[in-house]
Amino acid sequence: MVSSTSASLAEVRLSPGGVPLLPAEPGAGAPAWASEHRDPLRAAVAEHGCVLVRGLGLSGPADVAVVFERLAGALMKDREAFAAREVYPAGVYSSSAWPANQPMCMHHELSYRLEFPGLLLFACLGAPTEGGATAVSDSPTVLDALPADLVRRFEQEGWLLTRSYNNEIGATVAESFGTDDRAEIENYCRAHAIEFEWQPDGGLRTRQRRSAIVPHPVTGRRCWFNQVAFLNEWTMDPEIREYLVDVYGADALPFNTRFGGGDPIGEDVVALLNRVYEANTAREPWQAGDLMLVDNIRTAHSREPFEGPREVLVGLADPVRLADLVPSADAGAR
Repeated sequence: MVSSTSASLAEVRLSPGGVPLLPAEPGAGAPAWASEHRDPLRAAVAEHGCVLVRGLGLSGPADVAVVFERLAGALMKDREAFAAREVYPAGVYSSSAWPANQPMCMHHELSYRLEFPGLLLFACLGAPTEGGATAVSDSPTVLDALPADLVRRFEQEGWLLTRSYNNEIGATVAESFGTDDRAEIENYCRAHAIEFEWQPDGGLRTRQRRSAIVPHPVTGRRCWFNQVAFLNEWTMDPEIREYLVDVYGADALPFNTRFGGGDPIGEDVVALLNRVYEANTAREPWQAGDLMLVDNIRTAHSREPFEGPREVLVGLADPVRLADLVPSADAGAR
């Protein structure tokens, strides 16, 4: 006899340019369905890099928190966030605050940390009237499509994230570090290989060097794993970039990325990265009640511009240490 679990997995629908889709019929409710299907769902993520479950009928943050816990256990805290989030109980967060008319291009969540989530969980409570998909892209495929000389440079140097915290753009110091106590922030930075400098006006500037390419912890496949394009100045809308340069100066943008050795990353390189991502993007419009699980190392994700209200909750799970993947990175090296 074929179990109901196996039968459900056999129904994962694959389509060109689409996200692997699994229809669900949770007769006993979403939490019970999640408990029953945890292992095969995790197996589907391992096979496809992500899976979108449709039909669960998730109805609120409390319902989402229970489903996330059944599928992933304890959830991680969001530290070093680049944008503000609303915090719900049990480690569930809102999507990052970001203008609805601006895309969040492909990236791997918290890939600039020394410890990052291996699994992302998304739950849609309210779908927008237009756009707003959480699109995905396979990082080994992206890596293979990049020029060999560019890959070699990033592999040798890694990438550098620079941040200038303020109270207007992006997450504040307190939102990012979970405290506004200077001593605690400094201790955190020292422990996580982040260079820091307090400014005369009380602002904070940081620099952290990270690996741009890592082996997957299970398969060993090399993955393009970073936020080089997303947090770079050349991905911004030109008018927004010009405004930020005028207000903060070219060397004090809220966030920017460089080659690991400190050289600027040219507009042509950022455009190339975004073109490769777009050529390897899969998307499925959200429907209210949807659940999506994403392997954060193998699969990059984005958020497309949208119109109308959009409510997507997020969980971060399965922490992975960079030093376990790249031993030389235990002090923030490549």
